[in-house]
Amino acid sequence: MTESLVSRLTKVGRVPEDIRHAAAQQQKFDNENTERSVGYVMLDCSGTTMDRYVDAPAIVFVEVFKKYGIEITMPEAREPMGLRKDLHIKAITEIKSVRERFAAKFGRAPNQSDVDAMFADFVPTQLALLRAGSYHDLLPGVADVVTGMQAQGIKLGVTTGFTRDMLDLLLAGAAAQGFVPDTACAGDEVEMPRPTPYMVIKNLERMGVYNLENALRRTVKVDDTVSGAGEGAPLCWRIGVSKWSNYVADSWDAVKQMSPAELATKEQASKEKLVRESGAHYVIDDLRDLPAVIADINARLAAGENP
Repeated sequence: MTESLVSRLTKVGRVPEDIRHAAAQQQKFDNENTERSVGYVMLDCSGTTMDRYVDAPAIVFVEVFKKYGIEITMPEAREPMGLRKDLHIKAITEIKSVRERFAAKFGRAPNQSDVDAMFADFVPTQLALLRAGSYHDLLPGVADVVTGMQAQGIKLGVTTGFTRDMLDLLLAGAAAQGFVPDTACAGDEVEMPRPTPYMVIKNLERMGVYNLENALRRTVKVDDTVSGAGEGAPLCWRIGVSKWSNYVADSWDAVKQMSPAELATKEQASKEKLVRESGAHYVIDDLRDLPAVIADINARLAAGENP
């Protein structure tokens, strides 16, 4: 007579491991994403794959605050870069210098109603700028790197602080240049955006991942901002990219006026900031350095190391 499985339960109902792992449903989890190699790469948009020095959103933040009656500097506009855009506006209003100017103008501190009003203006203004400009132009080497990864079987996702409508415009422009990710998630598609892992997880869900723990071990997030390079912590590998980052310059036009020595100093400062503040596992110049990093992560995974 076959032994009853129920008879093998402990007094508190604990199922023995051999029985638990023999269950068909558990085997589906156990056997999915078991490879010890990178299988998923999640990329940011501005400053990482396109829009050198993250001009598109920075310009609009300055304009939106100006229309609301407050002048902000480009460094103030850029300080919270990487956050979802409504949260970015809120973070600007929390900068001490901005709060002081706001109080001098309106006789009170900025509140959520101010943030909501400015975000309502930000959305159409940003969409108009993206439609009119070339902010989807890929950064040097990006097309070759991403198509090379996809040829190896690595699936690509995108995460961003932009809304879905904005992201769709950028991806449509990038597609014509050879960048077609497998999935993408915008900041307004999750409740808790960067630096939490939920946009990364949403992309994995859309890719059909079953064993999330295993998949995250095989996932790499790449971004030019502190919050974005921290996105996914502590569940996946994280990489900061510094060369075209938000932290290098106020604009592409400003870079054109710099001497090579001045630009090199700015690029070094960008890299220092990402190393010091992001918690990233790697900090590199740009995506052209990514294949070597993936090879290194593959070696670490094969050796049994996790993020």
